[in-house]
Amino acid sequence: MARVLVADDASFMRQMIREIVESDGHEVVAEASDGLEAFDEYKRVSPDIVTMDIVMPRRSGIDAVRSIIEMDPDARVVMCSALGQESLVTEALEAGARDFIVKPFKPDNVIATLTKVLA
Repeated sequence: MARVLVADDASFMRQMIREIVESDGHEVVAEASDGLEAFDEYKRVSPDIVTMDIVMPRRSGIDAVRSIIEMDPDARVVMCSALGQESLVTEALEAGARDFIVKPFKPDNVIATLTKVLA
């Protein structure tokens, strides 16, 4: 069972991810609604893995990934992107994200990606 931080500016998306990861036996230990909060929560709870939306207010998911990886080079971050954000996904992967999942989420894809990144 992994400890998960879910970062997304849309509360319904955080809830959807929470339900998917908890259905697979993982525990959501914190949630964040923007990149600043995601970084602060990462420092506070030291999760095993993070799901991070790319486009968020105050600080983007990409900037948050950079800060998290700078602080913890072993951090496992999976980006969440909408269709058509390929260039942002590439930038996030270059910043240190391990993988990505595409919205709208298919539960099997989310679980498979988290399992792969946690392995």
